[in-house]
Parts: sequence; C-alpha cells; structure tokens
Amino acid sequence: MLVLVAPGQGAQTPGFLTPWLDLPGAADRVAAWSDAIGLDLAHFGTQGDADAIRDTAVAQPLLVAAGLLSASALGDVAPGAVAGHSVGEITAAALAGVLDDTTALTLVRKRGLAMAEAAAVTETGMAALLGGDPAVTIPHLEKLGLTPANVNGAGQIVAAGTLEELAALDADKPEGVRRVVALKVAGAFHTRHMAPAVGVLEEAVAEFSPADPTVAYVSNKDGRTVATGTEVVARLVGQVANPVRWDLCMETFEELGVTALLEVCPGGTLTGLAKRALPGVQTLALKTPDDLDAARALIAEHASA
Repeated sequence: MLVLVAPGQGAQTPGFLTPWLDLPGAADRVAAWSDAIGLDLAHFGTQGDADAIRDTAVAQPLLVAAGLLSASALGDVAPGAVAGHSVGEITAAALAGVLDDTTALTLVRKRGLAMAEAAAVTETGMAALLGGDPAVTIPHLEKLGLTPANVNGAGQIVAAGTLEELAALDADKPEGVRRVVALKVAGAFHTRHMAPAVGVLEEAVAEFSPADPTVAYVSNKDGRTVATGTEVVARLVGQVANPVRWDLCMETFEELGVTALLEVCPGGTLTGLAKRALPGVQTLALKTPDDLDAARALIAEHASA
C-alpha cells in the first residue's frame, strides 16, 4: 500500500521549482495559480533567495504549488492514503479530492498571510531537538514556556515560542537531546501565537463546499483518518494553532499496512523521518523531475497492493 505525503514549511530551497517548470504545461498551470492568488509563484520558485522564500506568505503557497505540480507529473496515482505535514495538509487535501487545486492555493495564500500577520506581533521561532526521550523533553519544554509544536517521531521534536524562550532552551537542553537546530521559519507555528490566524481562516472557508476524501486522509491532529471533507477543512483551520503529531500519522501508516511512502516536491524531510521510524517501508522523495521514473516504478509496485 502506498501513502503519498507532502512536506511542510522549511523544506523549500532557492530555485527548487525551476526544473519542474520545464515539464509540458507546468508553466501555464503555475501562471494560472499565480494569477488566482496574486503571487508570482514562478518568480519566487526560481529566482527567490533564501530570505524571500522564508517569508511565510510566500513559502506556504509555493510549497503547495510544488507539491501539486509534482504529483500531477506522476500521472494517475491511486495511493491508499495521503497525509501532509503542517501546510502540507492542504496539499494532501487537494490530492484526496477534498479541494480543487485553485481552492487549495487560495486557502494556503490566506493561511500564509494570516500566519505572517500573527507572527509579526511577537518575535517568535522554532527549533528542532534531535534525540532524547519525549517523556523527558516535552515537560522540559513546557517548563521553559515552549510548545512542542511538532512531535515528529524518529527522535525529533520541534519546539516553538518566543526568541527568549528559545535562547533559554539553547542554554538548557533536555537530557538526552544531542542538538538544537533553529528552523528557517518566521514564527511559532502551531502554538497559541497563531490563534489570530484561526479566525481569519474560519471566515475564509465559510463558503467552501468540500468533497469527501477519495482515499484515506490521515490528519496531523491525532493521526486518525478523516472521512468527510467538512471535517478535513475544520481540521485545516484549527491546525495552525495546534501541534502537529506526525509521530501518530506514522503509527497510522503502519496500522494501515503501508509498504511504500512517496513524498512530493520538495521531498526529503518526511522520507528521512520514515526511514528511521518505519523500517521496511520503501521511501522515495520527489526532488526533481529526474525522480519521476523511479517514483512511477514505486507506484506500480505498491499502489495496487
């Protein structure tokens, strides 16, 4: 059984969209999406430097566009399940048929703007903790006033909070944590600091008519599969101020009998976690169109299983 997954913010790198725009019809699709959301995705995806694409309002639509573009390049895919990490959940919702591509891009544009505005209120950030025991790490973070915003499994937790709280963490690491690595994001996502963005998104989705997922949709909130489009969209809204439980998503993949995990562009982060947490599951990350043939072979072997 194949699961198709989409990465979250921080996976982007300068120029990563460039080779994908050479595929037939890709430039026209990206241009149409850009017109629909008022953001030049091709420019940022090919010419934007690291600082430009770190901007939350730019990074999030860019990631969803890249994910959808790379998935469409695979042709007809019949995964057994889909999931996305943080903003990747919007990509996953489109891949599951809950939202059409333009609606997904419109939503993520509003999400990025709302989260950027919320992040501007207080100087905040996120840092990945590598190693350690969650039973020790999580209480330690809470003692420092930080939120375990991403519980990713495979020995990785991401802390989020004010810059002062993150500085305190750097000086006082939890027992067993090997390293604390600052992430290339512009705010404390999935924490109370993002609460203002929730109200903006509630208004944005009020007129949506989401379809029910055509495949199993695994939610970041608790790792459970969600059966209705209405519930998927409600979770997308609340997700911005609640922790990501990717560890629970991977537990569900195991329960579902997943045998292969394919990560859409810009792939790498989630396949890395899966290699450590899901031994025996084949993984492949779509980084450039050169990966498409291997991805199609993986799909042929596992999608119908």
